[in-house]
Amino acid sequence: MTRPKFSWLGLVAVCVLIGTVLPFLVIIPSSFTSGAYLTFPPQGFSLEWYARILDRPEFVHAFGFSLQLASVTAVLATIIGTLAAIAMSKYSFPGKAAVNGALLSPLVLPALILGIALLMLFSRIGIAGTFIGLLLAHLLITVPFVIRLVLTGLSGFDYNIEKAASILGASPLRVFWTVTIPLIKPAIFSGGIFAFLVSFDNVTISLFLVSNKQTTLPIVIFNYIQDSLDPMIAAVSTIVIVVSLVPIVLIERFYGLSKLFGLSERSETP
Repeated sequence: MTRPKFSWLGLVAVCVLIGTVLPFLVIIPSSFTSGAYLTFPPQGFSLEWYARILDRPEFVHAFGFSLQLASVTAVLATIIGTLAAIAMSKYSFPGKAAVNGALLSPLVLPALILGIALLMLFSRIGIAGTFIGLLLAHLLITVPFVIRLVLTGLSGFDYNIEKAASILGASPLRVFWTVTIPLIKPAIFSGGIFAFLVSFDNVTISLFLVSNKQTTLPIVIFNYIQDSLDPMIAAVSTIVIVVSLVPIVLIERFYGLSKLFGLSERSETP
């Protein structure tokens, strides 16, 4: 019987996994405490702090607003990012490298600097603190994720399939809907999911652009912990965690994450 070999890479992976999961193992149990203070391990078991959330209209309103903003952002970012990725992958034009760099630049720019720049710009044109301003800012930081993931999905795309469909008489629009989109659907779905999660969880850029009437849930949480650190914040954070995990769990259940990211096809390749 051969003994398993020690792997430093495996050890690093385990450490990263523990560091990722550990905050969840602290926050989620702490939200069910019956104590008056945020402690770990929790004291007893109670749903009191979840019930108290309903008595705080700022949390309820911010949760609904965040879902609305993230959903609209995800839909628009997926459409814009998919079309941009197809154009970047399929066509050659002057300045293509510069356009590609500009489209992906929000991924590397510091979020703080980007937030300040957007605040100055939107204040000048009068949309700072509005839904449109927040939406445009979230599109700016989510579209690059969609572009990157769709470009990855298009990396092995065979454009001869589109040519064959055109030769058989299909119009360009029909080729797009019946050939191109179905073949890159996993990449489009993954881009939409990342767009939703990035928008829903964003703090840095939203912090500069929210208003008293339109505030996202992460900003309300951020403001709340400035004055108080009771178990309610753990309860709200648990809800955010669940909302962030639900899309991933549903896709794994009905579609499969390996198929979503193209891993199943890769593993079947000899």
